[in-house]
Amino acid sequence: MKRTAVAASAAVLLVPLSACGGSAEAGSGSTVTVTVGYQSKTINTVTAGTLLRSLDSFERQLNSLHDGHTYKVDWQDYATGAPITAQMTAGKIDIGSMGDFPLLLNAARGKQLGRPTRLVSVTGYNLRGGLNTVVTGPGSKLTSLQDLKGKKVSTSVGSAADGTLVRALQRAGIDPDKGISKLNQQPAVGASALSSGGVDALSQFVAWPGLLAYQGKAKALYDGAQLNLPTFHGVTAREDFAKQHPAVLEAFLKAQAEATDYLNAHPVAATEKVAKATGLPAEVVYLYNGAHGIATFDPAVKPQLVSALKQDVSVLKAAKLTGDIDVDSFVDDRYVKKALGASYARHLATRPAPAASEVWPKGSEKTVSFKSPKELLTYLAGHQSGIRAAYVPDPTTGTLWFADRAVWVADGDQLLPFVTPATAQAYVTAHGGARTVSYREALGRAS
Repeated sequence: MKRTAVAASAAVLLVPLSACGGSAEAGSGSTVTVTVGYQSKTINTVTAGTLLRSLDSFERQLNSLHDGHTYKVDWQDYATGAPITAQMTAGKIDIGSMGDFPLLLNAARGKQLGRPTRLVSVTGYNLRGGLNTVVTGPGSKLTSLQDLKGKKVSTSVGSAADGTLVRALQRAGIDPDKGISKLNQQPAVGASALSSGGVDALSQFVAWPGLLAYQGKAKALYDGAQLNLPTFHGVTAREDFAKQHPAVLEAFLKAQAEATDYLNAHPVAATEKVAKATGLPAEVVYLYNGAHGIATFDPAVKPQLVSALKQDVSVLKAAKLTGDIDVDSFVDDRYVKKALGASYARHLATRPAPAASEVWPKGSEKTVSFKSPKELLTYLAGHQSGIRAAYVPDPTTGTLWFADRAVWVADGDQLLPFVTPATAQAYVTAHGGARTVSYREALGRAS
């Protein structure tokens, strides 16, 4: 099947409404083209985009319909959710995936333009908010969110990462509008600005924080999981498309479920597929999408995620990005319920896998798990030349991080890894005798 990748550009935001036309009706005779907008490098959407596409799951599901139509899938790859929304409300994209805050903007824009959309499933989520992180340069002297007062911070306004930044600053007693100098930038632009010293910090969504940390270009300043508020990415569909082609949407959601099952059953193989398709390091993809990764994948629309979506509306309203949004009318899980059938109740009840320390040995198709970070360090000390990546969970937030990028604390016989200096210091302050140690010292203590 012919598949076309369309690069994101600012021009898509200017598509006139006069160009609207249902893309699912495009083509001659009995040919139906289904246009899917996705974000290849936003890797907790892979079960509705990158991984799904690589497995040809959607195409197989469409071929099994046997309804007299010939189906073609037009895959359109974008850097963020905003251009996907622009194309959906212009009738050019049928199904799209994006983060929670962009989903709300998708709902608001669709209603405003008379092209309503519906949230039909979830891709990756983190119940505490760990998918978003604020990072600083590797040599930065900033150690806590309070240090950002008066500093330049890059983020993408209207994104989940911006929502994390706003809430985190508010909790720290900093006015998110006046307390910092906020630069509204695309993730790649913000990453470059951080590297060049043009900004003091960067607040972004998966996979940018992990990528920059892995490359040695950044270190974590604030772990979004400290908010303890769910964040997720999901799938949205045009309402008219869903009504006109319910079997096609159901086929997409069945394919998404297949991709989810594949990712959960074969996390390393799925990681390699996503890495190959995106050019991202597999070690970074696994940080988020691995067996104990920061993201949990399940297409079910869980009540706690819908509740979090409702709380997000106030942040967007305060930023004057939208007015009131009827979240309950936006959420429509009947299609995914039908796609998953009797297993839907089980999916709703499924919880994220418990946090665990993992090592990915070089040349291995499997990772090795450990009961404690100290056991992982002991293993690393004896296999330093044969390690592809090592991951450890923050004991306070559960967020997985690279072992050699974590802030380590020695507390008696315990060796504890933290994502940020602030969370490590909070532990040290609360536990007499505990102190921060370097990664090298932690390895030495464990060997």
